[in-house]
Amino acid sequence: MVTLADVARHAGVSSSTVSYALSGKRPISQETRERIERAITDLGYHPNAGARALAGKRSHIIALVVPLHTEVYVPTMMEIAIAVTVAARAHGYDVLLLTNDEGPEGVLRVAASGLADGVILMDVRIGDDRIAVLRAQGTPAALIGLPDVPDGLSCVDHDFTAAGALCADHLADLGHRDVAFIGYGSAVYRRHAGYAERTLSGFGARAELRGLRFVHRPCESTYESTAGTLSRILADRPDTTGFVVQNEAAIGPVLNLLRAGGRTVPEDASVIALCPEQLAEQHSPRLTAVTGPRRELGRVAVEQVMARIAAVAAGTEPMDQLALTRPELVVRESTGPAPAPGPRR
Repeated sequence: MVTLADVARHAGVSSSTVSYALSGKRPISQETRERIERAITDLGYHPNAGARALAGKRSHIIALVVPLHTEVYVPTMMEIAIAVTVAARAHGYDVLLLTNDEGPEGVLRVAASGLADGVILMDVRIGDDRIAVLRAQGTPAALIGLPDVPDGLSCVDHDFTAAGALCADHLADLGHRDVAFIGYGSAVYRRHAGYAERTLSGFGARAELRGLRFVHRPCESTYESTAGTLSRILADRPDTTGFVVQNEAAIGPVLNLLRAGGRTVPEDASVIALCPEQLAEQHSPRLTAVTGPRRELGRVAVEQVMARIAAVAAGTEPMDQLALTRPELVVRESTGPAPAPGPRR
């Protein structure tokens, strides 16, 4: 990797002179500045915001990093991405969309290239190793997601912990005592996706507080996997009457399989989903669901990264911002009072 010292040697100046030229903290002669610019170009040095300061202009591009894993619900991710694009254009910025899961190396490549003035990171994991790269590079960045340590960052996310608690409270209020949480595929939990782990944590804590007996089962996004998951739940816990589904692909199969097994929704079994409103309305019966404003996530993230870009340009310390949107529970036809104990009809 080319260093600042390499640039200094190539330009025939001291490292401090290169540093001053990049930061603009001290006046540098035009001749010296041009030698440093040529050295940067010749060596392919990537000094992040310094290169832009040296050039005296911004790129007016925001990089949006949104890895599209096979097990995530792509329509939701794309709705947020579109909201980011619309909000960025209102600020005169274009969006560079990066969908490959390149990990820290991909983030470093974008952050170090100077191609983008700022970065918005999605699909944030607990202990996400990409965040250390952003901190080390000093890149103006906002996260759509909540890392385990948000210090020194700007973040916006749904309050997934509260969303999980809402599900547990709703079923408990209806008198259900044996419930199941059908989650995303195992790969989502292996990579410690914040939205999945926080929802489960919030649900589990509130279920325990409300005296619910519950089981969590990951579920791959296929009909066969959903059938196997539901079959194992009912074999192990035949008295289960409440089901929470945080896996958009599993919602339809769960409803169909319950019906095929002789369980009417909501008379024999209540189903509550964590999903967009449009999806909840498409099913029969219409789903009781917990949701949140997805477009708001994109808009707030753009505002956050723009504030950090402006702070860097002004030479001031960026202000950390943390925004959690409140989840909303909409009761529809898929949940009802727990059935009375005894043989099912």
